[in-house]
Amino acid sequence: MSGAASTTTPGAPIPDFKQVMGHPRPLWMLFMTEFWERFAFYGMRWALALYIVAQFYHGDSAGEAPASRLYGAYLALVYAAALFGGYVADRVLGYQRSILLGAVVMAAGLFMITVPSEQVFKLGLATVIAGNGLFKPNISTMVGKLYSPEDGRRDSGFTLFYMGINAGAFIAPILTGWLAERMFGGSPDMPAYKVVFIASGIGMIVSLVWFWFGRRQLQGIGRPLEEATGGQGDKRKVLYVLAGVLVSIPVIYSLLAIDASKLQWILSALFVGLCVLILREGFSEGAVQRDKAIAMLIIFVFNVLFWMFFEQAGSSFNFLAQNIVDRDFSGWIFPVGWFQSVNSLAIITLAPVIAWIWVRMGRANPSIPRKFGLGIIFNGLAFLLLMFALTKLVSPAGLIPFWTLFMVYVIQSVGELCLSPIGLSMVTKLAPVRLVGFGMGGWFLSTAIGNNLSGIFASHVSGETGMNVQSALSGYTFGFWVLVGSGAFLFLIAPLIQRLMHGVK
Repeated sequence: MSGAASTTTPGAPIPDFKQVMGHPRPLWMLFMTEFWERFAFYGMRWALALYIVAQFYHGDSAGEAPASRLYGAYLALVYAAALFGGYVADRVLGYQRSILLGAVVMAAGLFMITVPSEQVFKLGLATVIAGNGLFKPNISTMVGKLYSPEDGRRDSGFTLFYMGINAGAFIAPILTGWLAERMFGGSPDMPAYKVVFIASGIGMIVSLVWFWFGRRQLQGIGRPLEEATGGQGDKRKVLYVLAGVLVSIPVIYSLLAIDASKLQWILSALFVGLCVLILREGFSEGAVQRDKAIAMLIIFVFNVLFWMFFEQAGSSFNFLAQNIVDRDFSGWIFPVGWFQSVNSLAIITLAPVIAWIWVRMGRANPSIPRKFGLGIIFNGLAFLLLMFALTKLVSPAGLIPFWTLFMVYVIQSVGELCLSPIGLSMVTKLAPVRLVGFGMGGWFLSTAIGNNLSGIFASHVSGETGMNVQSALSGYTFGFWVLVGSGAFLFLIAPLIQRLMHGVK
């Protein structure tokens, strides 16, 4: 997020950091801080919907639909909160204090959701959302501040940091899933989900402690402007922001408590208002900037569709794995949560391959709109595999083979690599110069809308009585046609969008 109160003055020299493995030493501190934060986030994410059904609906499959809607709303608000967290870091606290405060709040929320009360559970989720909003956007910003804009290692540094994200996301479901089945009386049939949340809370504390002791390496980067330049910062601002966070938690709680369709209207209204501001600024800057703004907003619409169907991992795909996928390997049951690690493993494995393919294609490298179209189509192909499995591969016991859901995650990961890495870069190139922050806001909001819709879609896949082969087939068939149809349409209109982008690649 951009803002007037940047933590370093324009053109200020980058501190002379000690170099470790060819990069500034603080990069590795931020790498591990993010690793443990992502461990906490993804460690609890896989269990949320399953826990809601087990704890608050006593295992009745009729709870799958409301659990999916709450899960979608939770993810949506996580992304929406990032807008306000970036603003607070830019204008009020600086990045270091925002990260520390966010870590404390997020850890508190993770321990709160272990309380077996639906009201306290939702209040804990609201607390996690508020803390994540302060933490997540700002830790990424800190990485960029370690390098000058001309430093050729900048992209490599972000790539290493991205590996930290995926490493944490890969390990977390495996470890927390194992703990849930082996500790405190847990079993494959009834995991001890509270252990998952406790382990995630501990991971968040590790992230907090790691950054607390490691932040000295940053040599003032990320502190409020007056402190970074030798003055005394106003530490009372921390208390003011904390008070604001405490006030925001009941507001977030109320948004989680309302029907997902009403939340969708609220998010959509915010998105429309943001689009109006971007378009007005684009028109005021002339025809070229107007066209770029229009192109960016068109891409945002397709981004909504991608995440609406991609983010089934913590909701309908979990119920699919639990109820319809054959996870029995000669008496050993593959844990449901371990499927969540497939995406991260595929990203780590395939990202260099996809990057090499783009370079190898040279001038034939697809345009940004066509890469987005390919991402959506690959997402659709994952649903096509599910359609095939649910019609042709169902066993007499009503189960589909393990490999089908595994490959669904792999195929979706290919789609993610075609779409997600270029999204933020696209925004910085197409948004009006004075509203790049609002452009980023549009990207986050479009993702949030897609996540909320993912919960609504997952609730329809489960239906009123819980997921079965027929309800899954009906829902995933719908997903296939929407994705492939919209992806093909975007692929066809890509030349028009590319013209609107005026040479941006």
